[in-house]
Amino acid sequence: MVRVDALLESWKSVRQDTAQAVEDFPAAELDYKPVADVMSFREIARHILIAGHGLTGLLLAGEEHLTGPQFREKMAQFAILPPDAGPADLARELRASVEQRVTELTAQPTDFWAAMVTRVDGARVTRLEMLQFVKEHELTHRSQLFMYLRMKGVVPATTRRRLAMQAPR
Repeated sequence: MVRVDALLESWKSVRQDTAQAVEDFPAAELDYKPVADVMSFREIARHILIAGHGLTGLLLAGEEHLTGPQFREKMAQFAILPPDAGPADLARELRASVEQRVTELTAQPTDFWAAMVTRVDGARVTRLEMLQFVKEHELTHRSQLFMYLRMKGVVPATTRRRLAMQAPR
């Protein structure tokens, strides 16, 4: 069984590494994309911010349908930063947003998590499962950020930590 507190702590850890990736990427190259038809590094980072903040915001607001023609309008209210936000602003808001949401989500009663919602793809899930989806969505896009980092010769923070733990002492 997934515990809410464990899931929230895991999401915070994932988000910390997302924010660190933004800080590690060459600031002058935030609009980098390896091919024409993909999001740039900046667009991915901003998408992670808006999706995580927006989807959890909708859950907290009691929304039960996270799909449909009004979905984009509902999410628009959570566009925290402009499309040209710089790395310092993106990293700061990534960290602040997850801290805010974890505080708000931690305060929810047990029955909040069992309530059903319709996910963006039409699947019916509990709010807890939706939160897991938000984290998994971020992990997917974080892996894109990590790939872009590697393409620029930067080793992601997760790998740096692992290598540091393996180093002889």
